This record gives sequence, structure tokens and C-alpha cells, in this order.
Amino acid sequence: MNLPPLAAEDIRLTVVMPAYNEERTLAHIVERVLERPEVWELVIVDDCSKDGTRRVMEELASSEPRIRIAFHEVNKGKGAALHTGFAHARGNVVLIQDADLEYDPSDYERLLSPLRKGVADVVFGNRFGGEEARVHFFWHRVGNGLLTTLSNMFTNLNLSDMEVCYKVFRKEVLESIRLKENRFGFEPEVTAKVSRLGARIYEVPVNYYGRTYAEGKKIGWKDGVRAFYVILKYGIGRH
Repeated sequence: MNLPPLAAEDIRLTVVMPAYNEERTLAHIVERVLERPEVWELVIVDDCSKDGTRRVMEELASSEPRIRIAFHEVNKGKGAALHTGFAHARGNVVLIQDADLEYDPSDYERLLSPLRKGVADVVFGNRFGGEEARVHFFWHRVGNGLLTTLSNMFTNLNLSDMEVCYKVFRKEVLESIRLKENRFGFEPEVTAKVSRLGARIYEVPVNYYGRTYAEGKKIGWKDGVRAFYVILKYGIGRH
């Protein structure tokens, strides 16, 4: 892949935020996102929430011109919400932000640094190298390490955290790949496809404040099994 340089002053950052039953945290995380001077646009996609998420989105968008919203009439999964958000993004750089409080928008400056330097087309966060991370879920860490290692074997990358939410893409990269996975299989799929594309990938440490299941965490062991399958699917095949 041979993209022309992107000058730091020309970066227009679209933050894409999938949301499912995040009424409790949505307004807070949106406030923190919009406080960041790097943010040019915020696209929130509701994946057919059953709580008041949609109402909160509409209230937020009515008073903030940088917010654009979209809705799924049936629940399709995080990957599908991201596909919708990418299609609505008007910026030339796209960053993924979850609608909970696990990730800190103060890391945006760090995530955008390789792009501003002109050395990267894609930037991954690394939850295991930041200053602060909540300590819990030993088996999640083990599972993440196994999936990242397997992904690296097929992509020939040396990523530390393939499953991390914080991923940043030049818009041209997203427009050059066809994404199919509708749920948490998005992470290994997009990793395989940007690697195959020959995009320049950097990794930077980010802070992580993980939730418990009682606090609303949604990913589970079945998603790990699906991720294993997706790594093999896109690693062996040319989908």
C-alpha cells in the first residue's frame, strides 16, 4: 500500500462509537470524547438497544453539531455497528471508541502521533503497556494473549494486543478492504486484512479501565471461540 503523506494539520478525526445498552455511560463518554481537541466528528451507532440509549443519543445530537447518529432496527453486533459508522464517517482518519468507560479519550493524542509523523496508516492501542490498567480477569488476559499470538502467526505481525478497542485508520485503508464480520470477529478480521493490504501499522500504549460483567461487560468465551475461527478463516483463506 502506498498512500500519499497526510500532513498533521490536515487530519480530520472521526470517532466511531458503537453502542448497545449503554444508557448509563453514554453521555459521560461522549462528553469526554468531545472535550478532545483532536475530534472533528463523532458518529454514534445504536445497535438496537433495549434501554434508553437511543433517547440519550438523540438528546446529545440535538445540541452538538459534531455528533451524527445512526440506528439499527435489529441487533446485529459490534462489527455491524462499526461497518455502519465507517460508512457515515466524513473524516480522513477514523478512530474506534467504545461507549462504556473502559478506554480513556485522553489517549487520542498518543494514538494519532504516528499518523501526524507520517509513519503510519493504522495505529493499534496496547492495553498492557499503559500507565493504568484495572487488575482483573486472569483468563481474559490469557485468552487475549493466545488469540493475539495466533493472529500474529498468520499475519506475521508482532502486535501485543490484537483485541484492543482502540484502533485508528486512515480512511483510505478502510475503503480498501471489505469487512464482513458482524460481531466481535471484527477485530481479527480487520487485523488480517490491513496486514494483507501492506498498511504501515504502529502500536502505542493506552490506559484501560476494564468492566466486570456486573458493570456491563459483554464479551464472553463464545466470542473467543469465534475469534479463533475468524483468525483461521482469514489467515488461511483469501476472503
